[in-house]
Amino acid sequence: MRASDAERERIAELLREAVAEGRLEMDEFEQRLETAYTARTHGELEPLVRDLPAPGTAVAPVGSSAPAPLRGSAANWPARIGSTATSKGGFALWGGFNRKGRWTVSRKFTAFAMWGGGEIDLREADFEDREVVIRCIAIMGGIHVTAPPELNVDVRGVGIMGGFGEGPNEDGETVPEAPRVRITGLALMGGVGVERKRTKAERRRLKEAEEAERAVRERQRLDGPDQGPGGGGRKELG
Repeated sequence: MRASDAERERIAELLREAVAEGRLEMDEFEQRLETAYTARTHGELEPLVRDLPAPGTAVAPVGSSAPAPLRGSAANWPARIGSTATSKGGFALWGGFNRKGRWTVSRKFTAFAMWGGGEIDLREADFEDREVVIRCIAIMGGIHVTAPPELNVDVRGVGIMGGFGEGPNEDGETVPEAPRVRITGLALMGGVGVERKRTKAERRRLKEAEEAERAVRERQRLDGPDQGPGGGGRKELG
């Protein structure tokens, strides 16, 4: 059966997700992407993603135990919910605290900073529960929360002679299976900021994927219209 432009683009999107999650090396991604854009039938498209799971899932190899879930916003969210909390709060007085990397957020996490600062990074964290409340209190100090774009985050704090709210956010859509995090509290002559952004590793993989895709499209443009999706200049053998 003939493949449509929309079907070719859907396969290309699956390949982009796979390289962003680290499942495909860049050279393999580029080869598959070029094949996808020049494919004319479903039979040519299907093998390109046959060995890839759905985006955001982790699959165990045959005969092995389940691997640790992928980290970052490309992670398998259900596998990151239900762990025992490793931290229930952070405290900074004339100093600082940070929670980042591999850690498990308790269902109720309290952060306090006075004449100091705190950093809470949720991009590689696990979560004790699907519903999490992070209470931030900053008095003449600051607390910064970083979340992946796909995480469901609700910011409801109050700022008095200070600020409590969201800062610059990277593009990305929340996903239903991700935890729901409510960030509340008070900033008094201080600040609590919430930022959504990907890890450096994810941004690097996505940038490399975009560059590879541009290179594939440029090669197709130079090859001529008969090599692109739906090209009619190529003769078929009877």
